Amino acid sequence: MKKIALILTALCLSTIGFGQSAKSVSILGDSYSTFEGYMQPDTNALFYTTIPFTNTDVTSATQTWWHRFIKEHGYRLCVNNSFGGSTICNTGYGGVDSSDRSFITRMDNLGSPDIIFIYGATNDSWSNAPIGDYKYEGWSKEELYQFRPAMAYMLDFMTNRYINVEIYFLLNASLKDEIKESVKTICDRYGVGCIDIVDIDLQNGHPSNKGMQQINTQINEFLKK
Repeated sequence: MKKIALILTALCLSTIGFGQSAKSVSILGDSYSTFEGYMQPDTNALFYTTIPFTNTDVTSATQTWWHRFIKEHGYRLCVNNSFGGSTICNTGYGGVDSSDRSFITRMDNLGSPDIIFIYGATNDSWSNAPIGDYKYEGWSKEELYQFRPAMAYMLDFMTNRYINVEIYFLLNASLKDEIKESVKTICDRYGVGCIDIVDIDLQNGHPSNKGMQQINTQINEFLKK
């Protein structure tokens, strides 16, 4: 009887170890991180699909930066909540209310991952969203339509919501200086790693297959430091 109990205990421990062996990754992003069939929810606006209508050579999820990263490290995908054209704050292109798709609206829907990559601020820069002031508490509804308050609100929420989760922000190179400076300042405030993404190959304003690999390479180089 004791022998059977020892065998069952060993089996349970091995099962637990197997279940915990692969870390999971979630993504909170914009069009740079989308791909058809991988979005949660599946109603999110896409840029990358299996049909190359977007004038890029990325036509398979295996070519995306996040798929490459996850596969190379033996991780698994938890949730990819990316939405094409989305801003971090609630102000979208043309000054319209984009609170239905903003990062701060979607940040609570990332599952229970071990690692989170936030790839954003590009549309805030391109759409000329209001920059606002640095503010780290007591945000009003109106202030969340401005970039700096919304960025701080997002990281404050995420670092408390996703406890003991590694969180990294991917920051594109060709953004306005005040956006880049704001991201770095706020990431530093909340202890979130900020990865500068530079000199990537683009097609139609978005990463090509080569560009996706360059993003993956730069993430890996940052994590090695």
